[in-house]
Amino acid sequence: MDYILTLLSDPTAWIALATLTVMEVVLGIDNLIFISVLSNKLPEYQREKARRIGISAALVLRLILLATIAVIVKLTDPVFELFNHAFSWRDLILIIGGLFLVWKATTEIHNSVDPDPGPDRLNPAVATTSVAAVIGQILLLDLVFSIDSIITAVGMTDHIPIMVIAVIISVGTMFLAAEPLANFIHANPTIIMLALGFLLLIGTTLIAEGFGVHVPKGYIYAAMAFSALVEGLNMLARRARQNLLN
Repeated sequence: MDYILTLLSDPTAWIALATLTVMEVVLGIDNLIFISVLSNKLPEYQREKARRIGISAALVLRLILLATIAVIVKLTDPVFELFNHAFSWRDLILIIGGLFLVWKATTEIHNSVDPDPGPDRLNPAVATTSVAAVIGQILLLDLVFSIDSIITAVGMTDHIPIMVIAVIISVGTMFLAAEPLANFIHANPTIIMLALGFLLLIGTTLIAEGFGVHVPKGYIYAAMAFSALVEGLNMLARRARQNLLN
């Protein structure tokens, strides 16, 4: 109790909480884009369920990882060396997760531009299998994003209560933003290609991080924001042309 009271009266703890919360919310955007793109492939009555399961799993995984913080910290310890570069378990997880994201985004882009995508596309006829497949993919990426999120938190503060509060706030924000974001993507088909492009960028960044190449997150999110701005202008231009035709 004294420890909590000390934190509450410490201005630096509040600053750390605010900074970490913002960082966790930003990191959660990547997770949320993936969940939104995948859930929109399901029949409408199953989308919200898939999103809730995915985001709930993200919270549970983050809290479990926080409970095993001593193990998580050790994930950054080198386990082997290749080409004069030491790889840790975290590096391997980021590389695998990044490869999965690149593969998934590339597959979805192919299905979007190919007039005959074949049997890979999810459809209501295989809804049961599709829901399981979508949730399985969401859980896999939840794990990757959760480990990255918690290691980021460990690097920013030593106080577990601050980490827990920041994680809960960030996942709560994901819950609030999930449906509006998914509906917006569904209502604007061109946004899907933009979102898949974001996933390609995020996947490539994860692979680079896994190989020890640090890419400042500010550059990544600035590029995403600029792309979103351009797409927003395109949407306004299309609506203006439609209004003139009507």
